[in-house]
Amino acid sequence: MFDGLEVTKLASPLADNLSRDFVRRLNASTSMKVVLKGIVTAEDAGLSLQYQADGVIVSNHGARGEESGRSTIEALPEVVDAIGGKIPVLVDSGFRRGSDVFKGLALGADAVCIGRPYVWGLAAFGQVGVERALEIMKVELEITMRSMGAASIRSIGRGFVQHV
Repeated sequence: MFDGLEVTKLASPLADNLSRDFVRRLNASTSMKVVLKGIVTAEDAGLSLQYQADGVIVSNHGARGEESGRSTIEALPEVVDAIGGKIPVLVDSGFRRGSDVFKGLALGADAVCIGRPYVWGLAAFGQVGVERALEIMKVELEITMRSMGAASIRSIGRGFVQHV
């Protein structure tokens, strides 16, 4: 599966030597979808399209690398506009409640990634905890949708949020 993919110089998943050429070679070496994470600007989005990514994740990696930049919810509309519906846009970092998921969808994400609530449920109660955490978020999303007058996930759009 990894035949021909040069990774010997990849010392860390946080390596700074990953290049656009690496993305091109990865794409050429697999039939799997290549989704790029850490996309936070229109320029990043344009390069993702140029190098034929199958999707992008708007992510600041939980702000582990740098905490003073824009949040993903702030970067999301710019990336969505640059992608223009050509490939899926996912978003993560900071989504803790169903109302957060609603905002991500309203600003154009095709999907919202859930990290910490999932891990909290897992740490507390194992699989049952994960299932309960996701159930709570689903109910919160449904309540938010009803409150906002959104009849379906597809009906959620930018008109539901004020973005400045």
